[in-house]
Amino acid sequence: MNLYLAVLVVYTGLLMAVGLWSGRAVGGSKDFFVAGRRLGPGLMCATLLAINIGAGSTVGAAGLGYRDGLAASWWVGSAGIGSLVLAFWIGPRIRRLAASHDLHTVGDFLEFRYGRQVRATVALLLWIGTLAILAAQIMAMGFVLGAVSGLDRWVGSLIGGAVVTIYFTAGGLLTSVMVNTVQLVVLVVGFVVVFPLILDSVGGLSTLMADTSHIEGYWNLWQGGQSGWFYLAMLGPSFIVSPGIIQRVYAARDDRAVQLGVGLNGVALLLFAAAPALLGMMARVVSPGLADEDLNFALPTLLVATLPPLLGALGLAAIFSAEISSADAILFMLATSLSRDLYQRFLNPKADDATVLKVARRAAVAGGLAGTALAILSSSIVDALGIFYTLLAVSLFVPIVVGLFVGRVGRAEALASIVAGVALVAVVQVWVGGAGVGGFTPAMIGLGGALGAAVIAGILTRSRPREVTG
Repeated sequence: MNLYLAVLVVYTGLLMAVGLWSGRAVGGSKDFFVAGRRLGPGLMCATLLAINIGAGSTVGAAGLGYRDGLAASWWVGSAGIGSLVLAFWIGPRIRRLAASHDLHTVGDFLEFRYGRQVRATVALLLWIGTLAILAAQIMAMGFVLGAVSGLDRWVGSLIGGAVVTIYFTAGGLLTSVMVNTVQLVVLVVGFVVVFPLILDSVGGLSTLMADTSHIEGYWNLWQGGQSGWFYLAMLGPSFIVSPGIIQRVYAARDDRAVQLGVGLNGVALLLFAAAPALLGMMARVVSPGLADEDLNFALPTLLVATLPPLLGALGLAAIFSAEISSADAILFMLATSLSRDLYQRFLNPKADDATVLKVARRAAVAGGLAGTALAILSSSIVDALGIFYTLLAVSLFVPIVVGLFVGRVGRAEALASIVAGVALVAVVQVWVGGAGVGGFTPAMIGLGGALGAAVIAGILTRSRPREVTG
């Protein structure tokens, strides 16, 4: 067993031990779903930052940086901007609502606000999208394990999927928060240590710029290749309404915890945004000629090629940490939605707390197995993430954000926005292969259609105002 693999094996063993130990404190579904609603600013920031810096923000963004240059910074930067909007505008309001009405999931909010039809419609869409992004996170683990050990990607994906499923099933959000704190420490230490060393190994920033100056648009922050500011339309709204993030906001003990915790997470994401893009650009200098289908190997290959084994192992542990923390957040979304939005709401409304907790754990196992299977069959991390984030933006932005502040938005408007947004995205994807139309990305077109459909439905139905304050 080589050093890289040994470090990852020990590290994953530590994460599983922390998860199983903290899982003993779970006394019921409230602990599993919302960690007892007792997260302060520190834990809130730690768990959000750990889940937000995942496969897309490391392996995926570095691959985009390799191909497109500095403009790939918008992938993570857009998440930071969305997080700041959540921290100071959306988050405190929806937390108060969740606390006063005992809401545990985004589905609970949608039913409270619009009724069962909207809850069921969104839940169905999210089950599909959630499996796609879970597969992307597990796939990234497979790439990391494959790069350091020579294992086939499917074997690495199988191992990664098993690790996250085992420790999350033990205790849900309560376990996830504890493990995320460990993961964040490894993530921050790893990137802080290895980034300057890798930059020095390629000759510093001036040499990096000189060696890549011949690539058109490579140092253009606004747009380069297929990356740029337009990621904001897809990723910004997604990080405002993502169920995995919103349900962590539910777990905050007060508004101050939301504002400080989510806000610090947003600032940290903005500060981190350029790092994976620059690492990808360094990888292009060290290993030129990677094909598009091999871009996911850019970051792991860079760490192994430029650093001493022990430091390379630390960097790989940081990446692996990012993938696992994001995967448990996605598994959390899937397990809570299946157990609350499907089982308790439609299949067994009289289920007691112990039964719901048991179903949530079984749903986590089933979701982990399905996500791992999809990871083995898929090929591109960024493509899988793009499907999920676009689906989130067009299906949830209007029902959650507009519904929180505009009392006249009712069931008809919510359903119209969901159907129109998803349908328009599907048409654009089929028509032009997701490339966009007239400078507008599929996410922009879907969001515009969702808002327009809600307005038209409101005019036709004239829904009565509904109070939504907590």
